[in-house]
Amino acid sequence: MMQRRSFIRTTVGTGAALALPPLIIQACRAESAPEGGGLHPIGVQLYTIRDLVRDDMAGALDAVARIGYQEVEFAGYFDNNPVEIRSWLDDAGLTAPAAHVMLAPETLESTLEDASVLGHRYLVIPWIPAAMRETLDDYRRVADGFNEVGLALREAGFQLAYHNHAFEFEPIDGQVPFDILLEETDPDLVQIEMDLFWITHGGGDPFDYFARYPGRYPLVHMKDRLTDGTMVDVGDGAIDFTAIFAHSEEAGIKHYFVEHDEPDDALESIRRSHAHLEAMMVGK
Repeated sequence: MMQRRSFIRTTVGTGAALALPPLIIQACRAESAPEGGGLHPIGVQLYTIRDLVRDDMAGALDAVARIGYQEVEFAGYFDNNPVEIRSWLDDAGLTAPAAHVMLAPETLESTLEDASVLGHRYLVIPWIPAAMRETLDDYRRVADGFNEVGLALREAGFQLAYHNHAFEFEPIDGQVPFDILLEETDPDLVQIEMDLFWITHGGGDPFDYFARYPGRYPLVHMKDRLTDGTMVDVGDGAIDFTAIFAHSEEAGIKHYFVEHDEPDDALESIRRSHAHLEAMMVGK
């Protein structure tokens, strides 16, 4: 730990993380791609049930496990002690390979210490503030910052990833900003958590990105979309998850997280999505 702290202070604390904004989270073990287009294990992004997590994290994790989920992705710890959270994960039989985190110089050391306790491998930047993405040069500067921080995280034993929304697919001067983020970041330092709803909503084509930038997407968010743009539970919309999962190896997908940003009934939403995915797997 002392070696890690020293590296963080000399590499990140002196400037690398300053290339990124102090990203505040909204309210966010298997290391091989599944074979044959299936998916295993199924995880859930805890932002979906954030109210339950805030009020009773131990109970929420137990409920997630009883539904059948095996992995979770965090979206904030709600002032709970990481050691205690780890005990709740272990008691529920869950792992937490990823988390959406705040990456700021003044808190990075404690962020990485918490991530180590909780068993995170991937630390995910969930958003680029609007003021930092007005031009293509803005995106290039962001990509440079991602590379710097990605190097620092790799040396500390973690992998940086970026979670897309829809705005990255809105062309600027004839170019798609998402392409810049992929082209100008080092694949070893910066990977992508592809949100399958938001890429579709923004007019992007997951299959095109899988083919052009293979192996860049170890994490995906699974939420469905009606043709009118409404977000719905997995299986209730028009996204062809079966076809997407058939490209898991090409894409490099290792972790699949169910999510719904604003469900009417959070637990029922993740139950329905899990049941659909389980049925899809049985039917293969």
